[in-house]
Amino acid sequence: MTVRHLLEIDDLSPAELEEVLRRAAEPPPAVPPLAGRTVGLYFEKPSLRTRHSCEVAVVQLGGHPVTFRRDEVGAGEREPVGDIARVLSGYHAALGGRVYDHALLEELAAAATVPVVNLLSDRGHPCQALADLLTMRQLGDLSGATMAWVGDFTNVARSLALGATMLGMKVRLACPPGYGPDDADLDRLRALGAEPVVSARPQEAVAGAAVVHTDVWASMGQEAEAEQRLRAFEGFQVDDRVMAAAAPDAVFMHCLPAHRGEEVAASVVDGPQSRVIAQAHNRLHSFRGLLAWLIEKADR
Repeated sequence: MTVRHLLEIDDLSPAELEEVLRRAAEPPPAVPPLAGRTVGLYFEKPSLRTRHSCEVAVVQLGGHPVTFRRDEVGAGEREPVGDIARVLSGYHAALGGRVYDHALLEELAAAATVPVVNLLSDRGHPCQALADLLTMRQLGDLSGATMAWVGDFTNVARSLALGATMLGMKVRLACPPGYGPDDADLDRLRALGAEPVVSARPQEAVAGAAVVHTDVWASMGQEAEAEQRLRAFEGFQVDDRVMAAAAPDAVFMHCLPAHRGEEVAASVVDGPQSRVIAQAHNRLHSFRGLLAWLIEKADR
């Protein structure tokens, strides 16, 4: 049996992505697939939405979440990651990890005999992308619509650009020099059929867009770069002027936490076009849909 993992959103095919989103839009299944079972959730980074959404999703599927931290495990230091994966595979129906280094997830997945899910790494955030895509789908048909990303091409941006492309959306990226996608990122998007547009002008990138998305300018682990990044991202705040360049019914999205007055104006993130709370709530529904799908595959 080949165990399916989700380390990045394009580990799914476009048809599988559609199926996961369909499940996410539905109530929890009548027959709980995790009844009497557990899911191990490993956290190296602080978390609000990820921890709560994942734990509640496991409960809604009839299971029990077991959350544990880096200092309790010593992954790769006190004990090899492969040994941890093999041991935990005997306890849990699935594993999730919110980590600093994506390579740790790859080691877990290589040795685990149960599904492993990337709950965030330095390379990607596919669970956030699923929630974002679910939020967008609730607005209507996405095929041919434009998603504009403004700011740093973060792990969230990478996963979202891949997922949006898989659903037939057009992707535009407004990033300061040195903070945009690299050639490998662009090649990966083109392999999915995208023709991503990269610009250094936010208003140009968001022109006519259905969705405008951004993220913080200095993520966890980048605090020492905060001042440098503030200077580099001057002019990249999503404010009312930027939103006015998008489609009249465009929505604003942000994975939170947001720094009002930096990457986004308070009038935008707290305004009528904002969907940030719906996104946060959809973290629960999207993870439940994904986990139900992965467990079904593993149980076959």
